[in-house]
Amino acid sequence: MLELSDFAGENEQPVTDSHPSRRMKQQDRTAAYVKLEEQVFSVKKRFLAMYKKAHAGHIGSSLSCAEILVFLQFAWMRDDDTFILSKGQAVAALYSLLAEANVLHPSQIDSFYEEGTRFPALPPFNAIKEIPFATGSLGHGLSLCAGMALGAILNRHERRFFCLTSDGELNEGSVWEAALFVAHRKLTNVVWLIDRNRIQGIGRTEEVMALEPLDAKLRAFGFRVVVADGHDFASLLAARDECTRVLAAQDPSVARPVAIIANTFKGHGIRYMQDTVDSHYLPMDDAQYEQALAELTDAHGAAVRGYRNAG
Repeated sequence: MLELSDFAGENEQPVTDSHPSRRMKQQDRTAAYVKLEEQVFSVKKRFLAMYKKAHAGHIGSSLSCAEILVFLQFAWMRDDDTFILSKGQAVAALYSLLAEANVLHPSQIDSFYEEGTRFPALPPFNAIKEIPFATGSLGHGLSLCAGMALGAILNRHERRFFCLTSDGELNEGSVWEAALFVAHRKLTNVVWLIDRNRIQGIGRTEEVMALEPLDAKLRAFGFRVVVADGHDFASLLAARDECTRVLAAQDPSVARPVAIIANTFKGHGIRYMQDTVDSHYLPMDDAQYEQALAELTDAHGAAVRGYRNAG
């Protein structure tokens, strides 16, 4: 696992700041970005193999949030923080992430989707410590985070609670009820991330139930809103730094929680799958699996070269 010191932390300068040892810091940042790219590539390869073996769908949901999960695990969250994957259909990416973080052994998740497995198609209940709730029923992750966050404040525990929801989940009234509660209680120990890939199970979000202007709606509910590219680590790290700056500068009596809108693509990185409703459901055949691996490998190599050339 990357140590938080590999990136500018909460009490340090943001990664975008200049400082005297700029050249060395740039080299450090480049190495850290490359490390994140290596980790997300490993996570993606692992969950693609899981989906292929299980002949299962929801591949697009995992591909839209893979960088977000890696970013949270290795560049923001502390050991005592809690993560809730509200968009439970992407749990293969979470299983793969936990294997990457050495919380699970890769062999443990070989039984993904099988009869009697501890690693079903949706997050299990009371099976894995790092997955505190079953979230197969969508729209409840933010409520769970809100309850735990309030409990931590009442018990004077300095813990943070990160929740990743899909944008399709915002059709659920329970999400907006939770948002009202988080803002009303000034639960600044909640970080809400929205995977804004603009596709849900039955179509495009703006055709099923329009969400735009989403940023304005979240602000009206009492949130400070940060927008990021959910597939770009530099953008995600800048969003983290902005959230940290905002929270540190606020008067506690008027504090507002933060929400990050992470713009993504469902099925990101695989041409036949990207930005399609089909990627929500359909499994891969042999040729599609080989194509997916080849395209992800090419994209990974280009990303690593890009960071190194920029450094």
